[in-house]
Amino acid sequence: MNLQILSEYLEFLEIEKGLSKNTMEAYRRDLSSFLEYCSTRAIDFLEQIQRTDINAYILKLHDEKYTTTSVLRKIASLRGFFKWLCANDFCKNNPTLTLEQPKLPKRLPKVMTVQEIETILNQDLSKIQSVILELLYGCGLRVSELSGLKVSDININGRYLECTGKGSKERLVPLGKKAILALKKYLPERDYTMQKYNIASKNLLINEEGRVLTRQDIYSFIRAQGEKIHKHISPHTLRHSFATHLLENGADLRVVQELLGHSDVSTTQLYTHISKKRLKEVYFAINS
Repeated sequence: MNLQILSEYLEFLEIEKGLSKNTMEAYRRDLSSFLEYCSTRAIDFLEQIQRTDINAYILKLHDEKYTTTSVLRKIASLRGFFKWLCANDFCKNNPTLTLEQPKLPKRLPKVMTVQEIETILNQDLSKIQSVILELLYGCGLRVSELSGLKVSDININGRYLECTGKGSKERLVPLGKKAILALKKYLPERDYTMQKYNIASKNLLINEEGRVLTRQDIYSFIRAQGEKIHKHISPHTLRHSFATHLLENGADLRVVQELLGHSDVSTTQLYTHISKKRLKEVYFAINS
């Protein structure tokens, strides 16, 4: 199998589509896995791949207990790849054209109550921990956006931050009073750590040992906070809660869309269903 062609496609995605490193890595894994599978079927050239080969690959994924979401992502990767192959005359026929999509069950994302958020925020937190929570919940950031923040992305006087989301899309997010207060307390501590360890990093989140926090560090911290309220949560749970609480308090859907960095408002509309569900729960709890 010509891996050089795959490298060219990934380069195309990076340069022309401006995809993030995480998305690029997902494409690389998905397509490499498929090409390795094709090799086991004695397929040496892309032109040889048929619809039956792709069907067999999808069946294999199901047998290996991949989730519907993962299978959907892999199918999307294949669709994009073969579309590009045909457009660049590497293949004459596109075997993914009539490929059926597995149905994704509609599941509402988990959210936390305001009381649960307050319980976590009112703990004896370190300065950097307060910043993490305030930016995940108070600004609705994705964990990748938070871990990638630079000090220069923060404008305390202007009361906003600038972050880069999916597809390298940049957006401005307002900073609330609590987020600003947490940052003002943390930044001098960060400066002290930088001097102590002679660090020249531009990253915002640097712990007391002089190490830049990773996504996994943030995941581990948030998971530990969830254990304290006996709930499994992730950084995205705080983002979901941010959006839901805004809508419950009357925020405009389009405003929430901009704050979250959603390219399509239909993605944001999911949170209106959560708000309605929670409203019913409260109503029946009161009137039962």
